[in-house]
Amino acid sequence: MAMSYIRVAWRHSSIDEPILLYGELDDDRWEVRKVEVFRDGRMGYAASNSTFAGTGLRLAPVPPLLVIAQEPEFDAQEISSDEFELVWIEAINR
Repeated sequence: MAMSYIRVAWRHSSIDEPILLYGELDDDRWEVRKVEVFRDGRMGYAASNSTFAGTGLRLAPVPPLLVIAQEPEFDAQEISSDEFELVWIEAINR
C-alpha cells in the first residue's frame, strides 16, 4: 500500500482549532495517522489504535489537495514521508 502525506495550513482566529494539520493517507485517501498543531504549540495526534488531545481520524476520505486548496482559509500541499515522520515523532514524544 502506497501512502501519501499532506500538510494543511488553516488560517483562522480560533485558539481551539489547529492551525496545521498533517496527514498520512492510504491509497483511498483515508487517514492512517494525523497530527494537529495548535496556535499555542500544543500538538494532538491520532492513529487507528491511539488518540491524544482530542485529535481523531476523519470519518471520510480526505478530499484531493486541489479541492482543499479551493477554500481560501486552507493552504494544502503534499509533503515527504520523512517530513511527516519528524512531526509524528515530535507529537508522540511531547
